[in-house]
Amino acid sequence: MSLHAQLSPEAQSRIAAQRRTSTLTSLVIALLVMTLIGVVLMIIALASDVNNIPAIQYTSVEGPKDDKLETKRTTDTIMRKPSPPSAMRTSAIVTKSSSPVSIPVPEITPTESDFGFGDGDGFGNGGFGDEGGQGSFQPNIPAISRKRCTLADRMDRLLSNGGNKECEDSVVRALRWLKETQNKDGSWTNQKPVGMTGLALLAFLGHCETAGSEEFGETVLAATTYLINRSMKNKGKIGSDLKDNHWCYEHAIAVYALAEAYTLCVKGFDENIVQLEEAVMASGQFLINSQHKGGGWDYAYSEDSSRGGDVSIVGWHLQALKACKYTGLDFANISRCYKKALDYVERMQMPSGAIGYASPSLHGSQDGTTLAAVGALCFQIWKSSSNRVARKAVRFMDKEMKFDWNSADSDLYGHYYAVQCMMNNGGAEWERYNKLFRDQVLNNQDKNGSFKVIGGGAKINAVGGTFAGDGGHGRHYRTCLATLMLETYYRFLPAGNGGN
Repeated sequence: MSLHAQLSPEAQSRIAAQRRTSTLTSLVIALLVMTLIGVVLMIIALASDVNNIPAIQYTSVEGPKDDKLETKRTTDTIMRKPSPPSAMRTSAIVTKSSSPVSIPVPEITPTESDFGFGDGDGFGNGGFGDEGGQGSFQPNIPAISRKRCTLADRMDRLLSNGGNKECEDSVVRALRWLKETQNKDGSWTNQKPVGMTGLALLAFLGHCETAGSEEFGETVLAATTYLINRSMKNKGKIGSDLKDNHWCYEHAIAVYALAEAYTLCVKGFDENIVQLEEAVMASGQFLINSQHKGGGWDYAYSEDSSRGGDVSIVGWHLQALKACKYTGLDFANISRCYKKALDYVERMQMPSGAIGYASPSLHGSQDGTTLAAVGALCFQIWKSSSNRVARKAVRFMDKEMKFDWNSADSDLYGHYYAVQCMMNNGGAEWERYNKLFRDQVLNNQDKNGSFKVIGGGAKINAVGGTFAGDGGHGRHYRTCLATLMLETYYRFLPAGNGGN
């Protein structure tokens, strides 16, 4: 006989409930343990990688600032002069540095074209006018200027804008000739050396050669320092002879060159060039403060003369002002200054589109095309290529301007302005002008890199025109103008490309 124990229904129900509770509890505990393990692994992974986070590159940017109405005249404080070029070539004056300021800033693309370059030769005679470059660049350089800084970018712009490989080769040969003919103090020529040095420096900068460039760095640094020393010695005034009434041309050219050097060398490539910023600020502010009450600039920087200046002088000063604007430095009254100057130029324009010298009438035997180019370029860089004054001037030039290297129609000074404003204008006018000028320049370069005498023995149709001579001054002046003309393909863009 067997005995069997039976559980009551209530007991069986309790046991089943306990089993279910135990199973659920086990599942919850397992999930919690897995979650905890995952969190611990993530903490370990983050801790091991924390030192491998790439450093953020910081840069500083100045926001827009309202013009300040200040009393005229620059500061009398003179900072220590830089070492002479001969010493600097063996010293560490150029260094790489990073900005200590807080947050990264996005690239800002300007809506205006770059800036370029009066009637005659500009020195009181009626007016003035490494193959690869840098391999990398900073977002502080205006976008349009960056596209001159690699051989690939330059060639792309040359070919797309109507140039060719011969243009680039010609520029490099000319820069090498300029390098070989530089004076020991960093200047060029013994006639108007400040203006001639400013022109040469602009030619190197136009190819994106800075103080750190492998082939031309020493040349650029010596030229920049020569102009800095002039500025610091004379409380911001830069001229070969400050007793010469026409030194205002040289001053404007030198300010233009120094300001562009600051934008490319300091802002763009973090090159530390001693007292460059101080020189740009002192000389640029002097230029602004010395504007004639009528809106122009006059000889010896007279501010209340009856003549009131002329378009030739104004053209250089508006180019220099634009270069100062691109630096991002804080110049007082710069907006008011350029607006008054543009009003002055507009008053000089004739119904035909031609622009006069110191009145709305033709200057001497000139046909008006040179100063039309000056005025058009000024309005393009400060306003736009579609501006009414610029368009009238371009239409006049398209109809009237002539260029033949070996004839009287070889005003290289006027054509330096013309190539810039025609390219900025674009369209059929640029296509016609490009055919007129390009091969005339390319076919007249000597084997040594300088450019041949112009005019074919005739007196050229230009006021002054000292760039026509075959002496050291004339050949240097002519070579700088021709080089800058050929660099226009990548220093400036035609209208309609968005300014970048």
